Amino acid sequence: MAQKKKEKATVLSQREIAPGIYDCRIGTSLARDAAPGQFIALYPRDKSTLLPRPISICEVDKEEGSLRIVYRVAGKGTGEFSAYREGDGVDILGILGNGFPLDKAGEGQTAFLIGGGIGVPPILELAKQLKCDKKIIVGYRDDHCFLRSDFEKNGRVYIATEDGSVGTKGNVMDAIRENGLKADIIYACGPMPMLRAVRQYALEADIPAYISLEERMACGVGACLGCVCKTKDVDAHSHVHNARICTDGPVFEAREVDC
Repeated sequence: MAQKKKEKATVLSQREIAPGIYDCRIGTSLARDAAPGQFIALYPRDKSTLLPRPISICEVDKEEGSLRIVYRVAGKGTGEFSAYREGDGVDILGILGNGFPLDKAGEGQTAFLIGGGIGVPPILELAKQLKCDKKIIVGYRDDHCFLRSDFEKNGRVYIATEDGSVGTKGNVMDAIRENGLKADIIYACGPMPMLRAVRQYALEADIPAYISLEERMACGVGACLGCVCKTKDVDAHSHVHNARICTDGPVFEAREVDC
């Protein structure tokens, strides 16, 4: 894994693609080391916010040297980021975390790529790089199905919405059942209730599942133990049954963690 570093990046473009959801492209040398499922940390200019904000990588352009991030405005830090425009500078730390294991899915296999809420964006780069039959199942609150057209270029897309305005009414598991979908392996990112359901489904179907855990992070580099999850094995750092999501994850094999 490449050594993480802090650098001054440049905003190449930014636009709002759904209410409170922003699509930002950042020029940075860190793009050459980025992989699906990893993330970066952005430092607000307002020093009263203290800590950087972790944001998952949506798309990577190694040739251009850019990263695409799609994020929801959730507080003061992300509110500041949403005001950035082309040419603005931003301090970032990266590349952080362990991504999705691409080598676990063979060409003859079918993979579920599941995303829910703000866990949808990191599924896009995975869909672009994974070399197998892909069924992309994404869940939204309503008809603001951001990134839908991007996903449709990279696999068969199934949509679930909480209000039933698009696709299946309900969640991603409802969409899987309604469409009679089957897979040999699962990759997923989203809120904990969704990941618990995905994990249970994988265990019952006896298929491997790699889940990216969403959790509040403080330092982002494994020092503070503020983002731990329970695990089967003892962590070498803390000597208890947990793992640091920011460094040991955010992607884990579902059988390894208790979410």
